[in-house]
Amino acid sequence: MAPNPTPNLVLKPGTAWADAWQRCLAVAPEAFRDDRVLNLWSAQWLADGRALPATSPVDGSPIAGPPRLDAEAAKQAVRASLDQHRAWRHVPLAERRARVGAALDALTEHRELLALLLVWEIGKPWRLAQADVDRAIDGVRWYVDGIERMVEGRTALAGPVSNIASWNYPMSVLVHAMLVQALAGNAVIAKTPTDGGVACLTLASALAAREGIPITLVSGSGGELSEALVRSPEIGCVSFVGGRDTGARIATAVADLGKRHILEQEGLNTWGLWNYSDWDSLTAVIPKLFDYGKQRCTAYPRFVVQRELFADFLAAYLPAVRSIRTGHPLAVENPTDPLPTLDFGPLINAAKAKELGDHVAEAIDRGAVPLYRGTLTDGFLPGQDTSAYVPPVTLLGPPPSSPLHHAEPFGPVDTIVLVDTEAELLAAMNASNGALVATLSTDEPETYERLAPQIRAFKTGHGKPRSRGDRDELFGGFGASWRGAFVGGELLVRAVTDGPEGERLPGNFPDYHLMP
Repeated sequence: MAPNPTPNLVLKPGTAWADAWQRCLAVAPEAFRDDRVLNLWSAQWLADGRALPATSPVDGSPIAGPPRLDAEAAKQAVRASLDQHRAWRHVPLAERRARVGAALDALTEHRELLALLLVWEIGKPWRLAQADVDRAIDGVRWYVDGIERMVEGRTALAGPVSNIASWNYPMSVLVHAMLVQALAGNAVIAKTPTDGGVACLTLASALAAREGIPITLVSGSGGELSEALVRSPEIGCVSFVGGRDTGARIATAVADLGKRHILEQEGLNTWGLWNYSDWDSLTAVIPKLFDYGKQRCTAYPRFVVQRELFADFLAAYLPAVRSIRTGHPLAVENPTDPLPTLDFGPLINAAKAKELGDHVAEAIDRGAVPLYRGTLTDGFLPGQDTSAYVPPVTLLGPPPSSPLHHAEPFGPVDTIVLVDTEAELLAAMNASNGALVATLSTDEPETYERLAPQIRAFKTGHGKPRSRGDRDELFGGFGASWRGAFVGGELLVRAVTDGPEGERLPGNFPDYHLMP
C-alpha cells in the first residue's frame, strides 16, 4: 500500500543533505571536494578512484558516493600503511593516548554533524544516529583510560589491521575499532562500506588523521580489493563484520595464510518462550527490538513459542508491534519542533526493501501465515520517494524452503515458530548453526539454567535482550556466526596485539575454540 504523506510535514530547516555537505566542506576541506569525498592513504587525501553515484535511502535523493579504487591502487595504499605502522608502533603509549584523546574531542565537537550524515547515508533515525556516535566516543574513552593495563607485556602486530565492515554501524563498530586498534599501536586500514556511510567515515577519519593517527580509508568493491586488504603479506590482522557468504571467503583466505583475524558474521538470533507468564514485560520490550528496522547483528527476528502459550503471546505481541513508528527521520510539523522519535526509518536501499518484500510474499505463498502486516500511513513528506521503507511484518511458520526460515532478514520482519517439547525449542533456537545473541523467557530459574547452555549463542539473556555491549563486555559468536578472535573489553586489545609466545587467544579458530 502506498503511504499517505502528511500534508503539513516539512524537512526541518538546517538538516538537508546540502546543509550537511556544506558543513563537511567547512570542517574538513582536506577530505571533501565540491562534488565528492576523497580517499586517504599514504597520509594524504587523494582525488583518485572512480566516484560512483549514490542515493539516500531516506528519500532517494542524490548524495556522495564512494570513490572506488582499483586493485593496484589498493596495494599501494596497503604498502604505505605498513610504513606508517612501522613508525607508529614505536610511538610512546602516552603520546598515542593523547592523540586518540584529541581525536575523540574533535568527534565530540562535531557529534551532531556526524549523526546527521548517518541519517542521510544509512537512514538512521536521529535518536539512533546520535547513539551510534556517542557509543563510539564513550567506548574509546574507556580504552584510553585503561589501556596501560591492557597492553602490559604486549606489542603491536607486525603489520596494520585491515577493517572491512558492514554499513549499519559506521561509528560505534568501525570507527570505535579503528581508534582502539591505533591506541594499541597499530596503523589501521578501513574500506568504506559499499552501501553507505562514506561521508560520515570520511569526516571521522579526517578528524583523527589531523591528530597524527595513521588511518587509511579507501573505497572499492570487495572482490577487487580483497587481494590487497585480506591477502597482502603486509596485513597483520583482518577484522570483518558482515554476512556469512563474504565472511566464509575471507575465513578461507586468512586460514590459508595463517593470518590473525576477527570475523563477525550474521546468525539467526532467537527469542524462546517456555512456561512463561510475564507478558507485560514482553509487551514493553517488543518495540525496542525493532530499533533501526532490525538492521543490526544483534536483532531478534525469530520467536520460538511454546504452543500452549501462543494465544497469550499474541495478546502481548500484537499491541506492541502496532505501536511501532516509522517515517522520514527529519520531517517535522513546525520548523522549531524537535526531530521525530521513530523506531526506524528506511531500510538501507530500495533494492533491499524489494528483496525483503519478495521473501515475505514467497514465504506466504509456500504456507507461512501472515499475523501482522503494517502500513506506511503517515510521517512522510508530500511527494517523497518511499521505496526503501518497509512496515513491520510478522509471519507464523516460515517454510523450510524460505530464506526467512534459516537466515537473518536484516529488516523489520518477525517470524514465529511453535514448538511442543523442549527438544523442539532448542532445535528451533539453534536453526542457523550459531548466533551472536539469544534470549529465553521462562518463569522457572531451573529451566533457564538447564536449557540456556544448550543454546548456541555467545550471549543468552534470561527474559531480556542481549547486545553487542560496550566497554568491558565481551563479544563473540558460536558456530558459523564468528571466526577468529573474540573481542570486547580487554579481548579487543589482545586480538590486535602480540602477547607471550604460544599464546592462544579466546576465539573460534579452525583448530580450536576457546571461551574467555
